[in-house]
Amino acid sequence: MGTILFVIFFICLFINVPIAVCLGIASVAALIFGGISLIAVPQAMFTAVNSFSLMAIPFFVLAGNVMATGGISRRLVNFANLIIGGIRGGLAIASILASMIFAAISGSCPATTAAIGSIMVPEMKKNGYSNDFAAATVAAAGTVGQVIPPSVPMVSYCVLAGCSVGKLFLAGVGPGILMGLVMMAIAYRYAVKNGIVAKKEKKSLKEVMAVFIDSIWAILMPVIILGGIYSGIFTPTESAAVAVVYGVIVGKFVYKDLHMKDLVSIFAKSAAGTAVIMLIMATAGSFSWVLTSERIPQLIANTLLSLTTNKIVLLFLFNIVLLIAGCFLNPSAAVILLTPILLPVLTQVGVSPYLVGIVMIVNLAVGQITPPVGACLYVACNIANVKLEPLVKAIIGYMIALIVVIFAITYIEPISLALPALFG
Repeated sequence: MGTILFVIFFICLFINVPIAVCLGIASVAALIFGGISLIAVPQAMFTAVNSFSLMAIPFFVLAGNVMATGGISRRLVNFANLIIGGIRGGLAIASILASMIFAAISGSCPATTAAIGSIMVPEMKKNGYSNDFAAATVAAAGTVGQVIPPSVPMVSYCVLAGCSVGKLFLAGVGPGILMGLVMMAIAYRYAVKNGIVAKKEKKSLKEVMAVFIDSIWAILMPVIILGGIYSGIFTPTESAAVAVVYGVIVGKFVYKDLHMKDLVSIFAKSAAGTAVIMLIMATAGSFSWVLTSERIPQLIANTLLSLTTNKIVLLFLFNIVLLIAGCFLNPSAAVILLTPILLPVLTQVGVSPYLVGIVMIVNLAVGQITPPVGACLYVACNIANVKLEPLVKAIIGYMIALIVVIFAITYIEPISLALPALFG
């Protein structure tokens, strides 16, 4: 059954069948080959999505779409420009900072790239940045979308691994900030190398206060979401619902950029995005059921551990597998597929499941800017009207820097585990 499962899965993947269908077809084929009743498929699918924690996914997807339409992303950009827009490379750095703040709302890499990129790419082009680099900056900055909490793939991982969503959210703060700082250094170096001068606009105190006051409702949103979670006022799932309500109120009644007619398209877009994720979760449930019944995760774990029990080597191999997987699978699919297989191996050599989770999430975030599947690349291509090849060349510097960050997070555990240990 295990052989049939993987053969059918990779054949379907190779011929470009959608990942959810790949998982479902492979599961059904394996059960037919093993002579097991197909009733196990819908049972496993239902069990996989029958989780209160997973309710956070549609709400966070909806919240991100409300933010982008309701004018909140534009206020975050204005706030970021106010802080650092006047230094050399300031517009690119402000794009990264705005993405970091928006990441604390959206939980999605492509959503972060789309929301910030649509505003910042034209501004960067006006101020001397090449079209390719402007697109590369917002695409790379979008990777923090699923690392800085909240994060949709983190919720999926925690459901599969039996971890606390709140603790894994805390584990994402340090790596997300480190990713942002490293990308800011790349942006600054580009500005110096290409002679891009700072965009200096002298603002009066009144103008500064006006921008700050206009942005305050947008800035408060991640504070309310994360503060509510860690103060115990509400759970991560409840915080996602609060984010939607807050976003609608602010967008409609405070900023007045959100109109009732917009809600139809927002709900439709959010429903479609959620359906893709939940279908993958469901079919992956049947796939995991076959894996477990055939004891494949234990077999893989025992095989790897018979080769080496060195934690450093196993973590290195873990990163290589994830970087490759990120090139071909979207984050939700990769988390669902790889967690049951790789998590037992690393926990047996003493690696924290929270470190496993955050390293996986960061690797798959970098996968969002690697072809052929990198969603942030295609979003940036569309925003900046550039072709994929020059964009990939422009983003290589960011990509290398982020891979260095991955290995830093992997081997310097306090970067991700200090906050969960302190507050968890």
